[in-house]
Amino acid sequence: NDHRPAPLVGDTMALRFDIISIGTLSRNRFWNEEQPARSAHATTTLIRDGGHTILVDPSLPGEILVHRLAERTGLRPEAVDAVFLTTFRPVHRRGLELFSHADYLMGGAEIEAMTAELNAQLDGAERANQPPDPLVEEELAILGGFSAAPDKLTPGVHLFPTPGPTPGSASLLLVPATQTIAVAGDAVLTRDHFDSVRVFDHASNLEQARESFAELVEIADQIVPGHDNLIVCPTGRS
Repeated sequence: NDHRPAPLVGDTMALRFDIISIGTLSRNRFWNEEQPARSAHATTTLIRDGGHTILVDPSLPGEILVHRLAERTGLRPEAVDAVFLTTFRPVHRRGLELFSHADYLMGGAEIEAMTAELNAQLDGAERANQPPDPLVEEELAILGGFSAAPDKLTPGVHLFPTPGPTPGSASLLLVPATQTIAVAGDAVLTRDHFDSVRVFDHASNLEQARESFAELVEIADQIVPGHDNLIVCPTGRS
């Protein structure tokens, strides 16, 4: 089946999203998997609002993602203006370097939390008279290329903080005239998690994760989860 939605047309703008790659979990407890069974990757979504083109969570390796982008939209990487990460977790950004020409955006709280965590690791090594971990330094260098996303990335694309999966993780809300679409990242992992009202097992803050999940379910008509295909929310939900 072709899961690409039709363009969403608001009063003053045309807003469209395309799922470029459907993500998956390495281990899905709902499938009775106790050990990793596959390589995890996040759902990657392309959003177009007027002249703006935003890619969310470029999770696949660049050489694969360039083909998926062409297959799903006919676009080249150069057409992407901005990359938005719902979280700084590495599985959400394997193909990031493919879009080095674009603006890198993330929730400001995630940038602050990850910067503090990585600097704390460097400080710990220094106090222990150990050399700095080059992987930590590399992560800090990548993080330094990101700017805090504004409250409105475009007229129809709004930042929606969903902390809990990680300290500053954030979703995007697409708000055409008649419905709300949430590109949720790890705030809603899969359809099974949605149906069972279950959050990420390894959330940094379970209480916050549950609150973020509940808020998204309450306001969204459709949800692009972090590791699955599009979810159409049932009408009359509470």
